[in-house]
Amino acid sequence: MKRKVEVVAYNPAWPGLFEEEKARIATVLGERALDIYHIGSTSVQGLAAKPIIDIMPVVRDIVAVDECNHGMEEIGYTAMGEYGIPGRRFFTRRDGDAAHRVNAHVFQHGDTNVERHLAFRDYLRAFPAAAAEYAGIKIGLAKKFTWDIESYIDGKDCFIKETERKAIEWYRHTGNEP
Repeated sequence: MKRKVEVVAYNPAWPGLFEEEKARIATVLGERALDIYHIGSTSVQGLAAKPIIDIMPVVRDIVAVDECNHGMEEIGYTAMGEYGIPGRRFFTRRDGDAAHRVNAHVFQHGDTNVERHLAFRDYLRAFPAAAAEYAGIKIGLAKKFTWDIESYIDGKDCFIKETERKAIEWYRHTGNEP
């Protein structure tokens, strides 16, 4: 079944939803988790986004996360394994028959994806013009490819890669370190 690509105006409830999920995930991961971050478009105030909360737990040992699959399932998540990204553990949670509501992307401390996600998020937070450009791209693509998630994702690829490159350079220059 195809799902509709929907980009909506920023919802001020998103940070609170993240905090709720962070607490639930923290109870499952326990001391395995070093930190749990809100990433993705819903983590950037004012940015239009698909209404999906993306969460990035950073853990000591990624293999140990596999022991948490049952616990994550008990709180409503489906374990998807690496799901296309080596070294990641991916979990998704839906509310009933609704589209995805929460995705958890678990990475081990030191994985380059941790820096990539945090740099992109923080860059968009620091540079509103980049965030506005990204919002415009997403809104246009969602209108053009309403029932074609692959084309929507492909359409964002160039902007994301170029912005990630700038963001990582900026992130490192500012002394940030995941």
